[in-house]
Amino acid sequence: MDELTGRLTAKVGIEGAVAEKTIGIILGFLLREGPSDTVQALIDKIPGAEAAISASENGAGLSKLMGGGLMAVGTRLMGLGLGISDIQNIARELFRFGRDKIGEDQMGAIIAGTPGLNQFA
Repeated sequence: MDELTGRLTAKVGIEGAVAEKTIGIILGFLLREGPSDTVQALIDKIPGAEAAISASENGAGLSKLMGGGLMAVGTRLMGLGLGISDIQNIARELFRFGRDKIGEDQMGAIIAGTPGLNQFA
């Protein structure tokens, strides 16, 4: 988790606490909406990812009322003070990180198998 958080703070310019919350929100979304076995392979390569996902689920009540999917994720991320360009940069960096950890093919399967995600690839 520290490696990914560090990459986001350095390359996107967000604070560590925001980066950690962002990672939890996005990984939780991928786990719910994407190809679960491939997403789990990614999560298994990120020490602390499960805890970040659990922490991100606390306080998610409003976004759950709004429905799921990518729009709810965007709303939650904007609630952390992130703009659209920040979210795009975070997604691209997460995809790079994922490719480094589980390979191009598996990360491609996550992107292709998660509704709406290919627009950020």
